[in-house]
Amino acid sequence: MKIRIKLYAMLAQYLPAGAHKNEADMDVEDGSHVEHVLKSLNMPLAECHLVLVNGVYVAPSERASHPVVEGDHVAVWPPVAGGCRGLNIEIL
Repeated sequence: MKIRIKLYAMLAQYLPAGAHKNEADMDVEDGSHVEHVLKSLNMPLAECHLVLVNGVYVAPSERASHPVVEGDHVAVWPPVAGGCRGLNIEIL
């Protein structure tokens, strides 16, 4: 069956051949789960921080049992950090 995978930031390197920008259609076996999809792309699961299936969050504890079906869109983001380290601001 065919699904669409969208990988953001540094995860885009794990996209299958034929990817366009940050997404690709891919064939997966019937009965596949989110974790199967991620592993089939050789992505380190620890780098798969935010996973959505059709816009709905899938928690890490549910990824091994959450099925994907024909036409699903799976989007994955790595951990993201930000801010200003070492910036000293004095408020008067």
